[in-house]
Amino acid sequence: MADRVPSLSTDQVAAFVELARHGSLRSAAATLHLTEQGVRNRLIALESRLGVTLYHKERGPRRRSPLTRQGEQFLPHALSLLDRARRLCDLFTAAGEQSAVHVAATQYLTTYVLIDAVRAFHRAHPGIRVRLSTRTERDIEDALRRDPDLTLGVAAPYDAGGDFVYRHLFSLDWGLVTPIGHPLGGRRDVTLADLADVPLILFERGSTGRQHILDAFHGASLSPRVDMEATTTAVIVQMVEAGLGVSIVPLMPNGAVTRGRKVRVRKLTGQIRLIHSGILTRRGDELDSAAEAFVRFLGPTTGPKAEGNSPPV
Repeated sequence: MADRVPSLSTDQVAAFVELARHGSLRSAAATLHLTEQGVRNRLIALESRLGVTLYHKERGPRRRSPLTRQGEQFLPHALSLLDRARRLCDLFTAAGEQSAVHVAATQYLTTYVLIDAVRAFHRAHPGIRVRLSTRTERDIEDALRRDPDLTLGVAAPYDAGGDFVYRHLFSLDWGLVTPIGHPLGGRRDVTLADLADVPLILFERGSTGRQHILDAFHGASLSPRVDMEATTTAVIVQMVEAGLGVSIVPLMPNGAVTRGRKVRVRKLTGQIRLIHSGILTRRGDELDSAAEAFVRFLGPTTGPKAEGNSPPV
């Protein structure tokens, strides 16, 4: 007797994925250009086919996710099903049509690595377009779980767990950035103890970089004095240049982070965990030829910059 294959439609699965991505029927309906009842009908049909409850229907306190435990379990399979359906359609794409790779990256990697890398990739592969968007580490991982259109992320993993495959690109050590004339900027050796009572400008809460710094201070039984926060390294360096404080940031060995800024840099070698950056993809996904070409291109493009992980002073 042949195994029973449930009759699922991609429309039903897409409705479920959009609900998971946006968190509400209203937003899912707007994205799919349907009424809320239309989305609800597709979800009811999907749950009936699968024989489980996929999302919470009762009103109550706002949850982080509208999905039930079974819904969370089904989500990666739903994403995979839609991805494979998309690839089936791509088999018959006109030969002259461009392929696209949707990449999400952090502000740091976008600014100091990917802008140049994507420009060079477009020259080398004119038939493939990279759609680049900038997000936080946590947002990248959340989008990979919920957005089937996102091909891969380039980031320092925040809490990837077992959902993703990580391909390492490079590691960076940390440096202290001070305004010109600041006493610490003239010292040869600076330790975390020297910074314990100094006003610091750090990355925003929830970022991998901030966690690395706090872990280092706490590991040395120190409590840092965080006076200001910023989302991007470029803004942090600008704030330091303006004399608002000092900061600890990962610095590219080519000096790109502080180039043109009136600041001084001192190494903090070995005092804070190296920050590792690489490519995140969904576990179980098979990248198409365009995405694989971009991944292969990033390796040699970014690799040489990672040699000798200590930033210049």
